[in-house]
Amino acid sequence: MPIRLTPLMKQRLTRRAHEMIERSLQLFPELTGATITVGYTRKHLGSATVVYHKGIISRLIIRLKVRKLTYQTIGHELTHLIQGLAHGDRTKSRSADPEKIPSGEKQCDIWTLARDPLFCDDAPTYLKMPRILREQWPHYADRVRELCDSAIEKRHTHRLYIRWLEHELAKLPKETLRPKKSAAQLTLPFVI
Repeated sequence: MPIRLTPLMKQRLTRRAHEMIERSLQLFPELTGATITVGYTRKHLGSATVVYHKGIISRLIIRLKVRKLTYQTIGHELTHLIQGLAHGDRTKSRSADPEKIPSGEKQCDIWTLARDPLFCDDAPTYLKMPRILREQWPHYADRVRELCDSAIEKRHTHRLYIRWLEHELAKLPKETLRPKKSAAQLTLPFVI
């Protein structure tokens, strides 16, 4: 999947950020074959733009803040591109295909978290959730991801699936946390 860097991003891009972008793109097969322009932003965590020329998609652009970059931000912006592609070119009428990602920031957060555990490295920006979930995100990330998967399934039969998800997220701090498996120290037998 080819990426094109803007001149400013070429100056700012670190090896770590480049590897993160490449790794994230592998999890978006919908973007295979598309050239994605990656630019730099100072103001926000990131942004995504689908550029149309005469009603047809001509460019896909994401802009990222390299400092403190997370997989969640990269995934969120790539999901916005998927949302734009789902609407197709502007020469046709928009369809409400239940298999496509609906447009919107909260929807984008939900589908990003559900896509892969890689994108659970930071709390989502737009979903309403208790502060403790954001503060202790690593402890809640797996459970939030499970709830996002459930919300996507619920969408087919439950129109208010986002409200349901945010209600479930509000209940999470009251549940007992599953202990995170810590990396265990390996021990070797001491032989003299």
